[in-house]
Amino acid sequence: MDYDQKKLASLRARFAGENEAVIHDTHFSSVAAHIIDEHGTRAAPYAGMPTLLDAALHQMDWTRPDFGDLQACLIGVPMDLGITNRNGCRFGPRALRVIERVGPYNHVLKCVPTRQLRVADIGDVPFRSRFSLDQSHRDIESAYDAIHAAGVIPLSVGGDHSITLPILRSLGRDRPLALVHIDAHCDTGGPFDGTRFHHGGPFRQAVLDGVLDPDKTIQIGIRGSAEYLWEFSYESGMTVIHAEEINAMGMAAVVAKAREVVGDSPVYVSFDIDSLDPAFAPGTGTPEVGGLTTREALDLVRGLAGINIVGGDVVEVSPPYDATTNTAHAGAQILFEILSLMCLRLARGDKA
Repeated sequence: MDYDQKKLASLRARFAGENEAVIHDTHFSSVAAHIIDEHGTRAAPYAGMPTLLDAALHQMDWTRPDFGDLQACLIGVPMDLGITNRNGCRFGPRALRVIERVGPYNHVLKCVPTRQLRVADIGDVPFRSRFSLDQSHRDIESAYDAIHAAGVIPLSVGGDHSITLPILRSLGRDRPLALVHIDAHCDTGGPFDGTRFHHGGPFRQAVLDGVLDPDKTIQIGIRGSAEYLWEFSYESGMTVIHAEEINAMGMAAVVAKAREVVGDSPVYVSFDIDSLDPAFAPGTGTPEVGGLTTREALDLVRGLAGINIVGGDVVEVSPPYDATTNTAHAGAQILFEILSLMCLRLARGDKA
């Protein structure tokens, strides 16, 4: 077949010479306007001070918290006193901050969340003790009370999964929240070694505290030998989808079920990195084989587009066990996807 010279001439006229830097597609052009400056330069991903998702830095004085005009905030919660196996996820926020080349454009959800939202990395929750789990939970709740009072949507990086309990206590105080919980474990266990506030029980306690609606809670990716601990999930009315069920159901059906369970209620999205198979995320404290692939996880989170999201977190990234940084990279990507859900919600004009 002869090479189409007419097509070549047309492409040269449209994309070469004076037009070589022009982006003709209106959507792509609007995205580029957020990213490329007037000199045709994009910020180097390896330059500057690292922040979560390369968002702007908003320096916080927690004695007089001022969030300016932020719609959403990215915040680290470097605390792992609730760990039952191997620790280290206190370093999770720092690990995610140094990950490069995540975003800024979400090609599936068609948004540029760190540019279209007024969002910033506000640093870490200030802790008064590195030894007291109870005190740390009180510090988390106090920080999120300030965030919530300012009308800002928080997106957090843990830290162990026990951090989600004080966050829910703050965000769900006025009305119990719905929950999409993606994890290897239900985390609805009872007291462990004398405390009910460990990372294996936050959602049980959140229900008992009246800040989480179990009938509007779905737990996805559950597996492993701790199933005997999750009686509360079933008795309280939570929907549990085991990892082994996902292939048979198909991800589209899983997403549809999640959307059905949470409806249009205010919903919190909590993503434990151990929901991923250790092949994709070895750097975590309680790995379980047979988990989600990163592609499945992306399909799942992106499928939630349009939900009434009021907060979210990515937890349990443990850098000491993450020799390749693959776990932190996966965590940062999921963080970006959840921020994209927030961007879509606020783009509708919904108040934070």
